[in-house]
Amino acid sequence: MTFTDAVKTCFSKYADFNGRASRSEYWWYTLFIVLVSVGLSMINDKLSGLFGLVTLLPSLAVATRRLHDTNRSGWLQLIWLIPIVGWLVLLYFLVQEAQEPNRFGEAPRLETTV
Repeated sequence: MTFTDAVKTCFSKYADFNGRASRSEYWWYTLFIVLVSVGLSMINDKLSGLFGLVTLLPSLAVATRRLHDTNRSGWLQLIWLIPIVGWLVLLYFLVQEAQEPNRFGEAPRLETTV
């Protein structure tokens, strides 16, 4: 999945907490969020905060779908509330490869562009 495909997919599934998201989809979207937030914070902190608020729901949704891809519940995002250890554990879960078979549905298809 390319950068633009990932961003389009995440915004089209704005509040879709079902299904699965590939690693590339999650990490490209995360890179987009970081780059836009940094750019907006250089212009105005309030713009950056507003962007963060607007993208909070799709960020939670794509993280949930990413955890589903590793055959884990999306509720494990709450582990983020535990300082340092929780962050590291969640990061570990998010970087793992997809688990097959999976109770959350079919694996996300990787589109190949030629």
